[in-house]
Amino acid sequence: MSGAVFKTVCEIVRAILGGFDSHTPPPTAILDFRFWILDWSEIHCAKIMTEQEFKDRTKQIALRVIRLVESLPNTLSAQIIGKQLLRSATSVGANYRAACRGKSSADILHKLAIVEEEADESLYWLELLIESETVPEKKLTALMSDINEIVAMTVSSIKTLRSKNLDNPKSKI
Repeated sequence: MSGAVFKTVCEIVRAILGGFDSHTPPPTAILDFRFWILDWSEIHCAKIMTEQEFKDRTKQIALRVIRLVESLPNTLSAQIIGKQLLRSATSVGANYRAACRGKSSADILHKLAIVEEEADESLYWLELLIESETVPEKKLTALMSDINEIVAMTVSSIKTLRSKNLDNPKSKI
């Protein structure tokens, strides 16, 4: 597999799971409530992120943002942007937890959409901190990368849940 070139993430996942063709979805039992994290430097390594790991990751991001906001300068603009960032970044994990407790597929999808929106909003506030020269970009690169991954995984989950819901409208997920 080391010399293979894959066109899509699905092809990579199928190859890792054992030879599924491009029209066969991977087994659903493996993917339920999990997120695929692909290490692009080692394309053959894939990790499944469980629900708990995702909860932990969003909490760690929230804690990093709390520390960032506490360290911002005491200017009016930095404090206002910091409060907005704090609200949106801490909302990501809270809404993901709510999605895990969803009572219907519509409820779960709604909460995941909020997770996506809040994570994207957090990126906006971080961009403002950089472009206003309040915080150097190099200090926020890793945090922004982690939040971008949360956005990507959430969007992927929303798409997966929508397609499953169309296949089986009576299913909760």
